[in-house]
Amino acid sequence: MKKLLVITCFLLGGMGIANAQQTSPVWPGCEDADNVKKCFNQKLSKHVQENYVYPKNDAGEYVRGKVTISFQIDENGKVVVNSVEGAKPEVNQAAKEMILKIPEMEPGTLNGEPDARNFTVPFNF
Repeated sequence: MKKLLVITCFLLGGMGIANAQQTSPVWPGCEDADNVKKCFNQKLSKHVQENYVYPKNDAGEYVRGKVTISFQIDENGKVVVNSVEGAKPEVNQAAKEMILKIPEMEPGTLNGEPDARNFTVPFNF
Protein backbone atom coordinates (compact mmCIF):
# COMPACT_ATOMS: atom_id res chain seq x y z
CA MET A 1 0.00 0.00 0.00
CA LYS A 2 2.88 2.38 0.81
CA LYS A 3 4.38 1.77 -2.62
CA LEU A 4 1.10 2.59 -4.31
CA LEU A 5 0.81 5.82 -2.31
CA VAL A 6 4.38 6.84 -3.18
CA ILE A 7 3.84 6.09 -6.89
CA THR A 8 0.59 8.07 -6.88
CA CYS A 9 2.33 11.05 -5.25
CA PHE A 10 5.08 10.99 -7.90
CA LEU A 11 2.57 10.79 -10.72
CA LEU A 12 0.40 13.61 -9.41
CA GLY A 13 3.45 15.75 -8.64
CA GLY A 14 4.83 15.12 -12.13
CA MET A 15 1.54 16.06 -13.74
CA GLY A 16 1.44 19.26 -11.69
CA ILE A 17 4.90 20.22 -12.94
CA ALA A 18 3.99 19.31 -16.51
CA ASN A 19 0.91 21.54 -16.32
CA ALA A 20 2.85 24.56 -15.02
CA GLN A 21 2.06 27.64 -17.09
CA GLN A 22 5.29 29.27 -18.21
CA THR A 23 5.80 32.37 -20.35
CA SER A 24 8.93 33.91 -21.86
CA PRO A 25 10.26 37.37 -21.10
CA VAL A 26 8.75 39.98 -23.43
CA TRP A 27 11.17 42.34 -25.15
CA PRO A 28 9.81 45.91 -25.55
CA GLY A 29 7.94 45.99 -28.85
CA CYS A 30 7.02 42.29 -28.72
CA GLU A 31 3.96 42.67 -26.50
CA ASP A 32 1.51 42.04 -29.35
CA ALA A 33 3.65 39.55 -31.29
CA ASP A 34 2.09 36.24 -32.33
CA ASN A 35 5.29 34.43 -31.30
CA VAL A 36 6.97 36.19 -28.36
CA LYS A 37 10.00 33.84 -28.41
CA LYS A 38 10.65 34.51 -32.10
CA CYS A 39 10.27 38.25 -31.56
CA PHE A 40 12.67 38.06 -28.58
CA ASN A 41 15.29 36.32 -30.74
CA GLN A 42 14.86 38.86 -33.55
CA LYS A 43 15.18 41.79 -31.12
CA LEU A 44 18.26 40.20 -29.53
CA SER A 45 19.91 39.80 -32.96
CA LYS A 46 19.16 43.42 -33.83
CA HIS A 47 20.43 44.52 -30.41
CA VAL A 48 23.75 42.73 -31.01
CA GLN A 49 24.15 44.32 -34.45
CA GLU A 50 23.45 47.79 -33.11
CA ASN A 51 25.24 47.66 -29.74
CA TYR A 52 28.34 45.49 -30.04
CA VAL A 53 31.46 47.64 -30.31
CA TYR A 54 34.48 45.81 -31.66
CA PRO A 55 37.46 46.40 -29.38
CA LYS A 56 40.84 47.38 -30.86
CA ASN A 57 44.30 46.24 -29.85
CA ASP A 58 47.30 48.53 -29.29
CA ALA A 59 47.99 48.57 -33.04
CA GLY A 60 44.45 49.85 -33.71
CA GLU A 61 43.29 46.55 -35.25
CA TYR A 62 39.87 45.14 -34.44
CA VAL A 63 39.95 42.19 -32.06
CA ARG A 64 37.66 39.32 -33.00
CA GLY A 65 36.74 36.16 -31.17
CA LYS A 66 34.12 33.72 -29.97
CA VAL A 67 32.30 34.10 -26.67
CA THR A 68 29.57 32.27 -24.84
CA ILE A 69 27.48 34.52 -22.65
CA SER A 70 25.24 33.26 -19.88
CA PHE A 71 22.74 35.84 -18.68
CA GLN A 72 19.45 36.04 -16.90
CA ILE A 73 16.33 38.14 -17.24
CA ASP A 74 15.43 38.39 -13.56
CA GLU A 75 12.04 38.63 -11.86
CA ASN A 76 12.05 42.40 -12.42
CA GLY A 77 12.86 42.17 -16.14
CA LYS A 78 16.46 43.32 -15.70
CA VAL A 79 19.51 41.70 -17.28
CA VAL A 80 22.08 40.02 -15.05
CA VAL A 81 25.25 38.65 -16.67
CA ASN A 82 26.20 35.31 -15.10
CA SER A 83 29.34 34.58 -17.12
CA VAL A 84 31.22 35.43 -20.30
CA GLU A 85 33.58 32.78 -21.61
CA GLY A 86 36.01 33.36 -24.44
CA ALA A 87 39.71 33.36 -25.22
CA LYS A 88 40.10 37.13 -25.64
CA PRO A 89 39.42 39.35 -22.61
CA GLU A 90 38.74 42.43 -24.78
CA VAL A 91 36.01 40.60 -26.69
CA ASN A 92 34.59 39.20 -23.44
CA GLN A 93 34.33 42.69 -21.96
CA ALA A 94 32.77 44.18 -25.11
CA ALA A 95 30.22 41.34 -25.20
CA LYS A 96 29.35 41.84 -21.53
CA GLU A 97 28.84 45.58 -22.06
CA MET A 98 26.60 44.86 -25.06
CA ILE A 99 24.42 42.40 -23.09
CA LEU A 100 24.09 44.86 -20.20
CA LYS A 101 22.53 47.35 -22.66
CA ILE A 102 19.55 45.05 -23.22
CA PRO A 103 16.47 47.05 -22.23
CA GLU A 104 14.38 46.23 -19.21
CA MET A 105 11.50 44.01 -20.21
CA GLU A 106 8.44 42.22 -18.92
CA PRO A 107 9.82 39.19 -17.06
CA GLY A 108 8.86 35.62 -17.82
CA THR A 109 6.29 34.03 -15.56
CA LEU A 110 5.73 30.66 -13.97
CA ASN A 111 2.12 30.00 -12.95
CA GLY A 112 1.37 33.71 -13.21
CA GLU A 113 4.25 34.85 -10.98
CA PRO A 114 7.37 36.69 -12.28
CA ASP A 115 10.19 34.22 -12.79
CA ALA A 116 13.87 34.60 -13.72
CA ARG A 117 14.96 33.01 -17.03
CA ASN A 118 18.48 31.96 -17.95
CA PHE A 119 19.92 32.19 -21.44
CA THR A 120 23.24 30.94 -22.79
CA VAL A 121 24.15 32.29 -26.21
CA PRO A 122 27.30 31.78 -28.31
CA PHE A 123 28.53 34.70 -30.42
CA ASN A 124 31.24 34.94 -33.04
CA PHE A 125 32.49 38.52 -33.26
